[in-house]
Amino acid sequence: MELSSLTIRKIHQGLLNKEFSCKEITMAYLDNIEKLNKKLNAFITVFDKEAIVQSEKIDKLIAEKKNLPKIAGIPIAIKDNILIENKKCTAGSKILENYIAPYSATVVKKIQEQGGIILGKTNLDEFAMGASGEHSAYGATKNPHNLEYVPGGSSSGSAVAVASNMALVSIGSDTAGSVRQPSSFCGVVGMKPTYGAVSRYGLIAMASSLDQIGPIAKNVEDAEILFDVIKGKDIMDSNSYEETKKIDKKIDVKNLKIGVVKECLGDGIQKEVADITKNTIKKLEKQGIKVEMVSLPYLEYGVACYYILMSAEVSSNLARYDGVKYGMSKKGCEGLLETYYNTRGEFFGKEVKRRIMLGTYCLSSGYYDAYYLKAQKMRSKIAEDFKKAFQKVDLLLTPTSPFLPFKLGEKMDDPLSMYMADFLTVPANLVGLPAISISASNVESLPVGIQFIAPRFEEKKIFTISKAFESLC
Repeated sequence: MELSSLTIRKIHQGLLNKEFSCKEITMAYLDNIEKLNKKLNAFITVFDKEAIVQSEKIDKLIAEKKNLPKIAGIPIAIKDNILIENKKCTAGSKILENYIAPYSATVVKKIQEQGGIILGKTNLDEFAMGASGEHSAYGATKNPHNLEYVPGGSSSGSAVAVASNMALVSIGSDTAGSVRQPSSFCGVVGMKPTYGAVSRYGLIAMASSLDQIGPIAKNVEDAEILFDVIKGKDIMDSNSYEETKKIDKKIDVKNLKIGVVKECLGDGIQKEVADITKNTIKKLEKQGIKVEMVSLPYLEYGVACYYILMSAEVSSNLARYDGVKYGMSKKGCEGLLETYYNTRGEFFGKEVKRRIMLGTYCLSSGYYDAYYLKAQKMRSKIAEDFKKAFQKVDLLLTPTSPFLPFKLGEKMDDPLSMYMADFLTVPANLVGLPAISISASNVESLPVGIQFIAPRFEEKKIFTISKAFESLC
């Protein structure tokens, strides 16, 4: 069975036609995990026995000629900061090494209700803080296209699992590009929905105003199918919404106008990445799609704005890991304060500590107005830039990452350089817009992705233009 050629549609039809069984499909992916995970380190936990039992249930439904949802029997990987009841959830951190989730995230429940086969939990940068996949307490994830290179982060394991045929599709979380950037580095499709389009209930919070769960797949259609399963209002998440812009009629791609963000092709963008983006523009224009240059003047402040706001929320959200309520606790401490200090000092990684300290500083007396409040004002300015741009065009086009995948360890001692990996993806999180990364080309076997961004709740436009571009590649 050639796993790389399979799609959700092909598996669904094959199961209905009894060309293969769900158990055979599941076993094929589990075999791939067994063969590849030791060198790629994409999975932290594998649910082999449960996955086989679930696949047998799907085969029974088929034998009884019961209705089969689209994702029934589809092998899926879940990022290990998303809760699955009675399963370990580490968030890539030693502080949650033995934490067992008491309930399942809404997205997990939706997948299970539709018959999706959850193969296991995937590796990530600790508490989703990182852009390389190197910050996990359980070891770095490797890029399947070249083991000497990073796969991107923080949803490193989720992207690698799909790119290496260890899962057909996966679920990640995106706070500054954590679904899109590893998808770009691994040559797959990664989509960040509108903020609130998918429930965050059961996602371990990093920065609550920025976090969003999204799908990763080999092609746009599979990403869209998975998005349709997990989206929607959830009473457990007050920030979730029903889709507000339902478009029943088919969108003609030639009626869409694409805006190329000129700030995303200038200084700081690696030449190979800029060249591939310009080639993408030519391909779209050859198909009769209108393309014009637009400007987002405040875009250059996006990373600085993000790292203040995100760190402030991290400082607040991670205060709960104190060695008392749950998670790891340092033994032999005298008094509560010593327990706090020693637990957090020993079980948090360097990057997590860095962001907690930065956030606590930004929120402290005398600095709140100078940093946090100013960053919130800049967030509004960036939102105004997007609003003006979308008055002229339907979608925006940028590279996904300003540079090619880099070597393992190359940026570990240079956090500012690492943070610039978010330059092109973070604005969509600051404003809550839907965005997608789709593979555009390769440079010496290393994939390069381009990104489409749309107005809030206009995912339909993103999928339409992405399918059109996918057909050109």
